[in-house]
Amino acid sequence: MHVGTSDTNLSTAGRRAPADGILSAPYRAATIGMVALISLLAFEALAVTTAMPTVARELDGLRLYALAFGGVLATSVIGMTLSGRWSDRQGPAPAMWTGLAGFIAGLLVAGFAHDMTTLVLGRMVQGFGAGCLFPALYVIVGRLYPDTMRPRIFAAFSAGWVVPALIGPAISGAIVEHVGWRWVFLGVPLLALPAAIALRGALASLGKPAAQNPASPGRMTLAVGAAIGTCLLFAGGQERGWHVIAIFLPALVLLYVCGGRLLPAGTLRAAPGLPAVVALRGVAASAFFGTEAFLPLAFSTQHGLSPTWSGIGISVGAIGWFAGSWYQGHYAKVSRQTLLNRGTTLMVAGTITASLSTFAWMPVAAAVAGWLVTGLGMGMLYATVSVLTLSMSAAHEQGKNSSALQLCESLMVATTLAIGGSLFAALLGVSHTAAFAANFAITAALAVVATLVARRARAA
Repeated sequence: MHVGTSDTNLSTAGRRAPADGILSAPYRAATIGMVALISLLAFEALAVTTAMPTVARELDGLRLYALAFGGVLATSVIGMTLSGRWSDRQGPAPAMWTGLAGFIAGLLVAGFAHDMTTLVLGRMVQGFGAGCLFPALYVIVGRLYPDTMRPRIFAAFSAGWVVPALIGPAISGAIVEHVGWRWVFLGVPLLALPAAIALRGALASLGKPAAQNPASPGRMTLAVGAAIGTCLLFAGGQERGWHVIAIFLPALVLLYVCGGRLLPAGTLRAAPGLPAVVALRGVAASAFFGTEAFLPLAFSTQHGLSPTWSGIGISVGAIGWFAGSWYQGHYAKVSRQTLLNRGTTLMVAGTITASLSTFAWMPVAAAVAGWLVTGLGMGMLYATVSVLTLSMSAAHEQGKNSSALQLCESLMVATTLAIGGSLFAALLGVSHTAAFAANFAITAALAVVATLVARRARAA
């Protein structure tokens, strides 16, 4: 099957049932390139998390520790917004190459940094680049792969995240210990270039969409406002007392006003259809990552597990995620709506079970089993939401809506982590159990909300 360059040919390809899979000749290079690129992005994110304590000590930068992570999330919001708009008007190629250049440049700046301020600057450039990449990758999927292949390519994307989740922290720790933390940053560009080269053919075949969205003046200004709100959230999480409220309030206002206007109309109230699909991504991701952030600490503090065993317990969730995504892409014989309903139900049961690790009487094995179930539900849900977003979008809206999907996740996860982290810190002096219980109550409530939002998706 030849992948044509015109929108007519692409549209025809999108309707035609494929004779082969995502690794057949017309798609092999693009599939390998995208999965490799996602694996590198996942590895880098996990590796930096492992290496950052050492980096902050050596560069005397503990004061900027939170900003090293929050800054990446903030600038990614700008990158996502630009990438979505650019992909709809020019095709995914400019956004892809700009994102790759920014990602590599940021890694190099961070890798050669001799003070924490420079490293944070590099991380922010890197975040902008990564933000550009994800919507562009979704647009490639939407315009290159037939509808029937999309569940499988998103399952492959999940596989690209699982392997780094399992081995990334261990490899990063070995690099930091035996080679030096700088190579956590400097080693990735050497591998990113071959992955990008594999995408050249697919990008060359995808021209501009035949129809284009009218320009949206002020959209980048809104993205900058949302990015500032994200940074303020992370800054507020480092404060104590009334300072937290003084920082959180303007941050939440910026996120609500600016972030809300970057999303499809009706997203914040989960209006039926695409708005509910986008909202579901944000709510479910907040429940999952909000739980994941504190689960290893609960295993360590409440049950005395070593960092190694706590990490193994968390990696079970990644295995469940991959299994759920693979199931929806290869074996599920039910509707997308059923997958959403099942996925969110599993997330509620799994999140509540895993959260009971707050209490010493809860067997660790049962909590880990709950986290496996949470990952299984998230895998079904996450890939299905991605498929639905593309199927509900016209060709000239795929970039904008894919960007909205990423934006909703990033902004809601940042808000959940900031609020949960501040609440945890405030209660820690009262009781460790109360601190964990309060944070997990938020994430369990979000999982329940996800079941309600899923019913409004109205997926075929």
